[in-house]
Amino acid sequence: MHLAEVLMAIFLVVVFVVSLLANLLVVLCFICSAEIRRQVSGIFLLNLSICNLLLTVLNMPSTFLGILKNQQPFGDCVCKAVGFLETFLTSNAMLSMAALSIDKWIAVVFPLSYTSKMRYKDAVIMMGYSWLHSLTFPLVSLFLSWLDYSSMYASCTLHVTEEPETRRFTVFTIVFHAASFMLSLVILCFTYLKVLKVARFHCRRIDIITMQTLVLLVDIHPSVKQRCLTEQKRRRQRATKKISIFIGSFVLCFAPYVITRLIELLPFVKINNYWGIVSKCLAFSKAALDPFVYSLLRQQYKKVLLNIVNRILKKELYPSSGYNSSLDTENEYCLHRTS
Repeated sequence: MHLAEVLMAIFLVVVFVVSLLANLLVVLCFICSAEIRRQVSGIFLLNLSICNLLLTVLNMPSTFLGILKNQQPFGDCVCKAVGFLETFLTSNAMLSMAALSIDKWIAVVFPLSYTSKMRYKDAVIMMGYSWLHSLTFPLVSLFLSWLDYSSMYASCTLHVTEEPETRRFTVFTIVFHAASFMLSLVILCFTYLKVLKVARFHCRRIDIITMQTLVLLVDIHPSVKQRCLTEQKRRRQRATKKISIFIGSFVLCFAPYVITRLIELLPFVKINNYWGIVSKCLAFSKAALDPFVYSLLRQQYKKVLLNIVNRILKKELYPSSGYNSSLDTENEYCLHRTS
């Protein structure tokens, strides 16, 4: 094995371990917390975590063996099954992220009517559509025998070797990525930019109140005034930072792979195998990032994990603080900040 292949294999092992543990923790929090189960967003997070877990357990080892052996690691039937699951799970995970952004948008932009606009039944219907949408493309590819091992990605994935099928496969690939990656990206950008607009509005309102207070308190100590001004700046940056993480992680992990798959369709372009595997590993890394981006860094999940640890260690549980994040809206950037 070359050094590049060794580094890619090590990176994939790290992604595998982090993704497996982190997504298991999210599922554990959902099972152990009645409050999380009651939240509409919990359905989307559970679906996303299950997709990531299946992708981790079933697809990452296949790619790892493909890197080590530099050949198809399994028989044709198993390879087709792995390729089918990869296409389905990746598309489903993208649509789950889009559903989470829609939930956040409704919670922030329409807070008073959130409970009527986004009910538990609505979340189940959205996830049902996500499954049907995601199943369509792998079923078509399986029927047309477009699932095979690709040495360029060291994976069992969408792949065609017969020349007469190239034109139809090209159309299929473009439609697939447009209906999964591009559709999800457009929804993410639209919803989160709306959320950011509302968050900035609340921040400006708080800044005005703060400045009026500072003007009235003529005897305030300069250090206190400086801390208030610093907090204003941090408050304005907080919402932008979080929205950037949501959209940025999606683009950073998926865009290189999607762009590579589209460029690969051009007959006069030859993709370097190392780059193909790197782009594949980046796409896999999204499964390891999602639990931290959407769940585990939130205060509610930290408290649930702390309670679980206390139960395991048979320690006395900490009293509940009454913190309620059922909507978990972006308004927290401006309204729930402690110094």
